[in-house]
Amino acid sequence: MKNKDLNSMLVCRHRRAQIASVLAFVGVAGLVAGSAIVTKEAVHRSNLAPLAAVNAPARVETVAAIVPEDVRTIVPTGEARDIRDPLVAAEPMAPVAEPEVVIEEEPVTYADSPEIRYFNGRPVRPARVLTMTVTAYSPDHRSCGDSADGITSSIHSVWTNAMKLVAADSRVLPLGSMVSVPGYDSGNIVPVLDRGGAIKGNRLDVLYPTHEVALKWGVQKLRVTVWEYADGSGPCDFRAIRDSRK
Repeated sequence: MKNKDLNSMLVCRHRRAQIASVLAFVGVAGLVAGSAIVTKEAVHRSNLAPLAAVNAPARVETVAAIVPEDVRTIVPTGEARDIRDPLVAAEPMAPVAEPEVVIEEEPVTYADSPEIRYFNGRPVRPARVLTMTVTAYSPDHRSCGDSADGITSSIHSVWTNAMKLVAADSRVLPLGSMVSVPGYDSGNIVPVLDRGGAIKGNRLDVLYPTHEVALKWGVQKLRVTVWEYADGSGPCDFRAIRDSRK
């Protein structure tokens, strides 16, 4: 082989060796750099503070809640699956009827009305007002003459209602009627339980225990209130009005 060719061959081998060395160095340097980057990233991630924990809401199994037990099946994933006919499943659910609201009205109490009063254990109310000539009498013979036996025309004793009663014309105020007379028994309601020969028309006679007290009443023209029962049960039998002597 000629010297020129030998020199060329040696030069080529030397260059190949240099190139191989350079490539090997570059490969090693790249590997080292990559390893350093990965290591640094891992260290950096380990030093980061965790983000605030977010509690994910529990999954609501709505399918299992609306599908009857006899038409549900459990699949390997643990979820309830509706295996009904799709047409049946698509039908809308019947509306649920809301409970009926019952409004209870409080019963009307007679005490709520200022006009309602009580007599003989029952509520009464004003019916009308009459202008009447009012006199007074006593149960003795000076007022009642031969009828002074202590019994009224209603067959009640004069002591009925603690001797607080009146006599009237039955054509105007029948026996058992209820009246209140200004100035008599403090305006309380008293029953009409008596009649008299001189008591005609719009006249009224109030009873007092003695003749002397009756004379002090004199003769007065007053507006007398007539009362009626307010409970809708009609009038009482005047004979059933309480007799204080029984």
